[in-house]
Amino acid sequence: MKKKITKSVLFITGAFVSNNCWDEWVAYFKENGYTTYAPAWPYKNEPADILRQKQPDAAIASQRLNNLTEHYATIAVAMDEKPILIGHSMGGLIVQLLLQRTLGCAGIAIHSLQPKGIFTFKFSFYKAGWNALGFFTDATKSYLMSFQEWQYAFTNNMSYDKQKDGYYKLLTPESKLVIRDATTNAAEIDFEKPHPPLLFLAGTADNFIPASLNHANFKKYSHPDSITEYQLLEGRNHFVLGQPTWREDAANVLNWLQNIEAIIHN
Repeated sequence: MKKKITKSVLFITGAFVSNNCWDEWVAYFKENGYTTYAPAWPYKNEPADILRQKQPDAAIASQRLNNLTEHYATIAVAMDEKPILIGHSMGGLIVQLLLQRTLGCAGIAIHSLQPKGIFTFKFSFYKAGWNALGFFTDATKSYLMSFQEWQYAFTNNMSYDKQKDGYYKLLTPESKLVIRDATTNAAEIDFEKPHPPLLFLAGTADNFIPASLNHANFKKYSHPDSITEYQLLEGRNHFVLGQPTWREDAANVLNWLQNIEAIIHN
């Protein structure tokens, strides 16, 4: 008996932004027959402007990667079918963490935050993320990225109006601890373990998660019978989900999923 084709997608949001960053992607996948879920992070289930008014927010500041991963694991397990996992930035790292537990039938890691043990010497990576780590500052207080930091880390090469629009619509306070956790065992991947199909997308213009870091992440996977693919997208910055090219990128992801349908449902 032929297995039913998976039509459920779980979108996993990255750090610093509201889950509304997926709104256009959610609509696109729905138009193409998918059931979609884009749940907020714990403590972030309010509009971005409301969350900013609460800065500093002790609840958001308490967020840790283990708790966040379990939050999405619980959602994935409760779904009617094993979902396709699509994540951006830290959401991409969570996709990797969930796939190694086979909690998804396939994964797309968009400009994924690096797992434990993956490094880069690119200056832009440290410039974009250093303040968010909040070393030598009070970790019980959440961190709010300034507009100037947003311009460099997320929306470089975009018009001022687009940068400002994205900032006010999506920017949220963030936990310093959850960012630091990417260097700990909470972010550990067994790269030799078999895993469902996994696609990495990287952007040539991303200051925050440079393409070289994504490529190093991709290259660490070594299981010969598991599908791991890497695609480099020209001109995409860290705001890739909201750039004018978002529909092209979403269509590319959909095409990749359709190409591996037989493997997902084998």
